[in-house]
Amino acid sequence: MDADARFALEARYGHFTAMQVRDRRVRGLDLHFERLEGANLELFGVDLDRAAVLASIRAVLGDDMRDASVRVYVVESDRPRVVATSAPPFHVSRSPQSVKPVVYQRYLPHIKQAAGFPQAHLIRQVAREGFGEALLTTEDGLISEGAITNLGGFAGGRLIWPEAPMLRGITMGLLERMDVPQERRPLRVADLPGLDQVFLCNSRGVVPVGRVGDVALRQDDKLMASVIEFYDQVAWDPLD
Repeated sequence: MDADARFALEARYGHFTAMQVRDRRVRGLDLHFERLEGANLELFGVDLDRAAVLASIRAVLGDDMRDASVRVYVVESDRPRVVATSAPPFHVSRSPQSVKPVVYQRYLPHIKQAAGFPQAHLIRQVAREGFGEALLTTEDGLISEGAITNLGGFAGGRLIWPEAPMLRGITMGLLERMDVPQERRPLRVADLPGLDQVFLCNSRGVVPVGRVGDVALRQDDKLMASVIEFYDQVAWDPLD
């Protein structure tokens, strides 16, 4: 077995972060480092080499690529290794998305795990039924997160996040910096129609949720515009 094939088979234990790169810059670079550093200590018991992370991103971008979707993995074969990958940049649609609740909770949900088969499978399943995202819940409908997103919403001028084990996304972390009252509280699927606006967020951006299952949700264009405007104005951090 050659070295590349062995690495591909063995490098299933690890963690990663995903980012959108524009003009060789990324939003929330400090939050990406915090995510990688925390997961590295928990999974491998060693500090993260920030220089190796930046070097891997620069290497995968090369000299000419300025816009891309980039993932930085820290995975283990014989030792933890930093590996970056690139794909074309993703431009998020601002049209309301539909979500389907599914009963599923991730193991170690606070870590963005390198092996993402369950989430990918769930997204494929709900996509066949016309939904854009799977909403992960407990048996009694308590919401934690989306398969690849965080869910947030507004109620009475307050920004609400689910109180549940979840991955704190980079975009969620940035939106937590908004100058509006915020709180975490238990949210169930049945609570969503009562919110003024529900949205999804991840490294691709922020989008409104128009439907959960077969139930249409309220749309407040002004609230949604305020979230998108804040996110669009977040400073981009240079990678070079």
